[in-house]
Amino acid sequence: MALARTRSVSLEGVRGHVVEIEADIASGLPRVALVGSVDGALTEARDRCRAAVVNSGGPWPQRKITIALSPASLPKAGAHYDLAIAVAVLAAQAEVPAQPLADAVLLGELALDGRLRAVPGVLPAALAVARAGLTKVLVPETNVVEASQVGGLDVIGARSLRHVVALLRGEDPPDDPAVEPLSAGIDGGWRGEDRVTGLDLRDVRGQRDARFALEVAAAGGHHVRLHGPPGGGKTMLAERLPGLLPDLEHDQSLEVSAVHSVAGVLRPDAPLVQRPPFLDPHHTASLVSVIGGGSRHIRPGAVSLAHHGVLFLDEAPEFPVNVLEALRQPLESGQIAVSRATRTAWFPARFQLVLAMNACPCGQADRTGDGCTCTPLAKRRYAERVSAPIRDRIDLHREVRPLERHHLHDDFDPVEPTAVVAARVAAARERQHARLRGTPWRRNADVPGSQLRSLWPLPAAATGPLERMSRSRGVSARGVDRVLRVAWTLADLAGVERPGADQVQLAVHLRAGSSFAVPAPAAPRVEPTPGLRAVVS
Repeated sequence: MALARTRSVSLEGVRGHVVEIEADIASGLPRVALVGSVDGALTEARDRCRAAVVNSGGPWPQRKITIALSPASLPKAGAHYDLAIAVAVLAAQAEVPAQPLADAVLLGELALDGRLRAVPGVLPAALAVARAGLTKVLVPETNVVEASQVGGLDVIGARSLRHVVALLRGEDPPDDPAVEPLSAGIDGGWRGEDRVTGLDLRDVRGQRDARFALEVAAAGGHHVRLHGPPGGGKTMLAERLPGLLPDLEHDQSLEVSAVHSVAGVLRPDAPLVQRPPFLDPHHTASLVSVIGGGSRHIRPGAVSLAHHGVLFLDEAPEFPVNVLEALRQPLESGQIAVSRATRTAWFPARFQLVLAMNACPCGQADRTGDGCTCTPLAKRRYAERVSAPIRDRIDLHREVRPLERHHLHDDFDPVEPTAVVAARVAAARERQHARLRGTPWRRNADVPGSQLRSLWPLPAAATGPLERMSRSRGVSARGVDRVLRVAWTLADLAGVERPGADQVQLAVHLRAGSSFAVPAPAAPRVEPTPGLRAVVS
């Protein structure tokens, strides 16, 4: 009887768990038993590993082989266990030494000739290895840069099973061909990089209040609803929101890159996402493509791929109602749970939502001189497709009015470029970081309402407009909290220590969608004032 152990990683969403793989060779009729809650693709690993070992010049025992993946209660799926299974069988035959495998984790899919194929999910797997206290991970060569984003790991790249055996034996590696990337055609276009790069806010003429609302949204991380006739600039505004957002911080980059790694859409040459993603699914997109799911492998949807970025739903009422209603949970919690009979996968989903919609199905209700053909009942049903609970979770509601001809050639109303507005957004974010230092939150939109009221209370003189709005319009408690968050963002943009009545009144207008006078930009500051600070234990 011979026994050997290796390790690999099981992924549930973006959470990884180190899995122990045991290979036992015993007397009996030749057969391979694979146990431990494995799926169909993993069951096929028996044939892939046997062919890879034999075609690489190694022996495959003609005896009874039992391969166990522990813990058995943890569901396991995917072909990335191939390398760990094949090496465990070789180690059980003493073909490779067991000592180098003591603190190593192996990831990779084997081709029938022994080549090592790239696999998705290497970044979250490497994070799981680091959390488990292990220090060595062996991956396909093209996944080395991705795994190296996790500090404290000794990342080793290999091209084939023969390459791995040589490394374990301390021999010179063979000259095998390079490993092909997971997908050679992956670029940044799928997450909106090609679409939004180079777009400038100065291209949007008129719409001064909508442009200001976009600046507020970028500064505080707030959700926006833009409504108005076709051609007014709703899509142009939404596409320019990512340009106002600052670069992702390192831990945010790791979170976003981990989701994209599980989806298999990371670029091999740039595995760390630096800019906030921009996702704009078509209105015919299914619930699974937007929220996430799948029958065999649970994949992240657009809400998770837009984590720490922007999710833009153009023509929002045209989306299936179940898709829009499924946004309720992630808009509140910042994560999404995709449950199946035997497993639940968790994905982060803290995105900024931008909804764009017309006033009626024909789109002519807000135009002058054009006849709207929609009945009042059709207009009401169209607007109600975006339900009241969804609208209540959106902080900023702005009407994008039809452009007048003079807006296109008005040199007396210069539009600020993206760089100028982005600088003000960055300064406002710095004020938030200083105020929220020592807490779990980074942006005003992330602070729970109870903590906002208890840690940073406002005097009654400042909250007067909000009290009047709450009494006259029946605003929900959630709506009150969201108005307060917007008021704090307006204070950060204005460079004042705390919101006053003017900021609260303006936040009320932005929430209600009513008209207001756009305030003048705050003077640039060399050093952002720390303002109030609170520490949460």
